[in-house]
Amino acid sequence: MNFGSDNVYGVHPVVMDAVVAANSGTQSSYGTDDYTRKAQEQLSAVFECDLDAFLVLNGTAANSLCLSAMTPPYGAVICHGDAHILVDECGAPELFTGGAKLIGVNDPMGKLTSDGVEKVLNGFTRGEHDPKPAAVSITQASELGTVYSVDEIAAIGGLAHSRGMKLHMDGARFANALVSLGCTPAEMTWKAGVDALSFGCTKNGTMMLEAVVFFDRALAADFSHRRMRAAQLLSKGRFLGAQMNAYLENDLWLDNARHANDMATYLGEILQATGKMRMPLPVQANEVFPIMPRPLFDMLLSKGVVTYQWPGEGPGNDVAAEDEILARFVCSFLTSKADCDALVKEVETWNGAT
Repeated sequence: MNFGSDNVYGVHPVVMDAVVAANSGTQSSYGTDDYTRKAQEQLSAVFECDLDAFLVLNGTAANSLCLSAMTPPYGAVICHGDAHILVDECGAPELFTGGAKLIGVNDPMGKLTSDGVEKVLNGFTRGEHDPKPAAVSITQASELGTVYSVDEIAAIGGLAHSRGMKLHMDGARFANALVSLGCTPAEMTWKAGVDALSFGCTKNGTMMLEAVVFFDRALAADFSHRRMRAAQLLSKGRFLGAQMNAYLENDLWLDNARHANDMATYLGEILQATGKMRMPLPVQANEVFPIMPRPLFDMLLSKGVVTYQWPGEGPGNDVAAEDEILARFVCSFLTSKADCDALVKEVETWNGAT
């Protein structure tokens, strides 16, 4: 009953088989191999446009290096107050941008709003005494599992561009958001104004793989040097390319995300049906955030359930009381209904005792 993260499970067998197959023979090194070339072609096909894509090893590198291409050292990046780049990456975005300032906005439901971003931007009145607004970063799906609609992305993108800024999307759970919306990758990104994307794969069935995707190709001009300087250019790059090819072929990435989302929807429904917790957020991707009594949470942990108390009290008007907590349960491509049912069985044994 491990619902701690979608990182806790291993690699999808199809992806692992592709890595093993790539181990045969010889290939050019440092990303000039046939596998990486094909991966770049596949990404262009998926997004229906010419683009520049660079494979890296992890999400922190993807986000930090992507922002470094969008933001000068004296710049500002507007993001949500709970954004991974702000609270979970140990200052890496600031480091790789050379000192840009990240400004968190606590808009509701884990998502930025165009009104909230505009309010912050209107506060930049001090000329060179302020950092220069350079980029807006949105997380899709958000840190609270909510999903930006295409219209919401377009509104933020339009605002950013009207101010001479760029729009970055942290897509650690990009596939989960995409299947939730039922739109195309193009519609959720460059057609809505996204200039650059951190395309996440690791949480959805690969071993160690993310891609920095530039729809505004001018941003990619020096990126090969940025990647090398950050120690993210893998000498045996074919193993990254092989993962990406297997991930995208036959829509494996979408199938994995759809299953994880379906399990989260199911889990949210059956947890709420117990009457022992409530759901302050809609389940829109592969994460469930119930509010529950603290003794119930402690009991679940004692039974071996792996989950986490989420920082904060909860979104909007429904917040956790003093004797309650907001918890996070994450489903993956390997989560089963049996896993969910086993969790609910434990919840139902709780009789309210402390």
